[in-house]
Amino acid sequence: MEKSMAIRNIREIGDPILNKVSKEVKEVSERTKELIDDMFDTMYEADGVGLAAPQVGILKRIVVIDVTGEDPLLLINPVILETSGEQRGNEGCLSVPGKIGIVTRPNYVKVRAYNEKMEAFEVEGTELLARALCHEIEHLDGHLYVEKVEGELMNLSDLSEEEE
Repeated sequence: MEKSMAIRNIREIGDPILNKVSKEVKEVSERTKELIDDMFDTMYEADGVGLAAPQVGILKRIVVIDVTGEDPLLLINPVILETSGEQRGNEGCLSVPGKIGIVTRPNYVKVRAYNEKMEAFEVEGTELLARALCHEIEHLDGHLYVEKVEGELMNLSDLSEEEE
């Protein structure tokens, strides 16, 4: 039997669940596997590069990321081990639709996490992957990128128009 896609509602800024700290995952149950599948479906459907469980209303330390469209990453209980360098650029979030803002992030990030079998692994990322790792892991601690934005949040629609 083929699994049907399940798109979950993405919680938006102002929803109190986005400001809560997520709980560590102790075991990957069938319900957790279903959540993970739904998170990937939801992220792709929304054209996102990452999604954290709190964004679909579940306070678990689970993140999915795919910055290339070819290399999906599942991170359970992710912890940032080290960071270096700096990058500054526009960032958006599926929970803050239609907006972007400039955020400075590390240019290199190393993360330890667990896979679906609860086996530990490490992932290293630079550029967009480093940004996505930091951004999504912050969701697990109840933070949104808007707390770090330099200057004003901009409307995505304004970017294509000339400045007056």
